[in-house]
Amino acid sequence: MADGDDLTHEQTEKLVQFQDLTGIDDMNRCREILHAHTWNIEAAVQDTFNEREGAPQVFGQPNTRDQVEREPQVNAQPMNQRVFAVQRQQPQGLLQWSSYFLLFPFRFFYSTLFDVFRFFFRLLRPDPRRNVTDPLGDVMRFIDCFEAKYGTSHPVFYQGTYSQALNDAKRELRFLMVYLHGDDHQDSDTFCRNTLCHSDIVNFFNTGPLFWACNTGSPEGYRVSQALKENTYPFLGLIVLRENRMTAVARIEGPIGPDVLIRRLEGVMRENEASLVAARAEREERQFNQTLRQEQDAAYLESLHADQEKERRKQEERDKEEAERQKERDKEAKAQQMIQDRQRQKELLVQQIPAEPDADNADAVRIVLKTPNGKRLERRFHKDQSSKFLYFFVFCHEECPDDFQIVTNFPRRILECQPSAASPEPPSLKELGLGKSEMLFIHDNEA
Repeated sequence: MADGDDLTHEQTEKLVQFQDLTGIDDMNRCREILHAHTWNIEAAVQDTFNEREGAPQVFGQPNTRDQVEREPQVNAQPMNQRVFAVQRQQPQGLLQWSSYFLLFPFRFFYSTLFDVFRFFFRLLRPDPRRNVTDPLGDVMRFIDCFEAKYGTSHPVFYQGTYSQALNDAKRELRFLMVYLHGDDHQDSDTFCRNTLCHSDIVNFFNTGPLFWACNTGSPEGYRVSQALKENTYPFLGLIVLRENRMTAVARIEGPIGPDVLIRRLEGVMRENEASLVAARAEREERQFNQTLRQEQDAAYLESLHADQEKERRKQEERDKEEAERQKERDKEAKAQQMIQDRQRQKELLVQQIPAEPDADNADAVRIVLKTPNGKRLERRFHKDQSSKFLYFFVFCHEECPDDFQIVTNFPRRILECQPSAASPEPPSLKELGLGKSEMLFIHDNEA
């Protein structure tokens, strides 16, 4: 994670906004939360408030069943749990009692021997059901086996793991019916054929609670069996959200008919419906508060963005004005520098102008210059001297412009007397065709 010095300007602004919205003083904690939400401030603020209220995260929770869901804790044996232990029907008549007593020693010997054998076998080889490797596969294999043996006319089985069923029941605020199937129990086959496949039971579960089932011979079924601690089969457990915790509010153990099962389940569900109503109301209030807070946060962020936009525009105007002022200052400084450079250049050039020849010198050329402001300048030059000295004289004179041309009146022509890189030594005055006395005009190029 980046240190405070490595944050960008945008991240620093989000960090300050997040602190203002959540009231968290710890800067490092704020940075960790924002970093975990990829600097999405809205997601970070929402999940922070949800965490304070004990609500699930909106942006951080898994979205698909392929992701690992955290199994809610289940209170398997609350104080007010309804327990229905159904006894098998007692023998009736002399024939049934006689058969019961005759077969009792064999049943006792078989069950005792089987329990002793299983005990020593478990000492030598740990129960493989303790290793849950494919919980969803265990559930789907039970459903396939059930349909192959009892047909497809049965309640809709929840096609997911026990953890997923608990999470969905909690999320949807529904009852969850758990059926644990014991292959070896003598009442399991009759219960499945006559009760679970009964049309009234099918309609009841398909329009009511979620129905999850698994074989206790599989690792997933064995794990749930260890959690719910059933005593005999068939076993049914009714689980619902009560006091913010998934609770096993009823357990039915032993063979039971469809009518009695529906009647007992309806009674338990009526007793616990109030907890679901309260949970729904609490959830709706929490969602309302979250929505209200999101709207308030959105309004705050919109206002903040509007203020930031106004400040940005004002700053752009200030920067633009400052840039214009700086441009003017640079322009003035450049102009001043040009004036100074030109003045130094004039001081150097004026020293290069040769001395003025005497008036009676036969090679002297008398030149009268008329400036743009109407003044007349007079100066004598030697006719064999370069015409650049004429240019230097005009350039260095205070009455003359800095950018100019020297022209004759009639015929009008421009005297090429300004030295350049291509022609550092312009023609002499004689070569330019100037006589003993000339009248020349100074033309201001900037006029």
